Amino acid sequence: MRLPVIRGVIDRRILVNYRVDPDVIARIVPSPFRPQIFGGFAIAGICLIRLKRIRPRWLPGFVGIGSENAAHRIAVEWDEAGTARTGVYIPRRDTSSIWNTLAGGRLFPGVHHHSRFAVAETADTFSIDISNADGTHIAVEVAISDDLPGTSIFGSLSDASEFFAQGSTGYSRTRRQGVYDGLKLCTSDWKITPLDVRRAESSFFADSSIFPKGSVALDCALLMRNIAHEWHGLRNLESSKSPRACC
Repeated sequence: MRLPVIRGVIDRRILVNYRVDPDVIARIVPSPFRPQIFGGFAIAGICLIRLKRIRPRWLPGFVGIGSENAAHRIAVEWDEAGTARTGVYIPRRDTSSIWNTLAGGRLFPGVHHHSRFAVAETADTFSIDISNADGTHIAVEVAISDDLPGTSIFGSLSDASEFFAQGSTGYSRTRRQGVYDGLKLCTSDWKITPLDVRRAESSFFADSSIFPKGSVALDCALLMRNIAHEWHGLRNLESSKSPRACC
């Protein structure tokens, strides 16, 4: 039995975004998904999110739990009831929480890997290092900036905000082959701040067997803070083919 609605606060959410050769992404995502294209590129990335006061909607905030979490994401489209939908396909989730690891894919959507998180931050800077015994590694160092980098494919912060707001629906790999758990993020506010990337490493995006040289490049990073939100479970989607093992 899944919890229908989970409520909490996004204390901090960092999106580190990459522009990728669409043909490369098309080999990674399973049906019914296909890459969402922006400016001639597919968009993928890492979501680094710290959650607080997470609990079923009917319970008070003081009983909620907190955790550090990370998700590798790929912007995708799919057809549903004859209409094209947009969101993200999530091949992997990592968490600092034993509870999330045990409950993920059972009580709420998405299998979660229990990983080590080392976090250091000030009001304007953020450093996050994530490692797992299976070799997965993420290291990000960012600082608040005034604007997106000039190399970003997004022409403005508002363009980036609109694009990533479309990614509020996510489908994650599950313990069942070809079945993907759905989850929708509903926020009371949507405001992003640009970040200057001082370091961005991911064992996923660095894997040349998945991303050949020249097929992936860092684009930009964005920040959200102190956002009340709810997670709404969605019906599962099923694939007619298996995805390529990617992380």
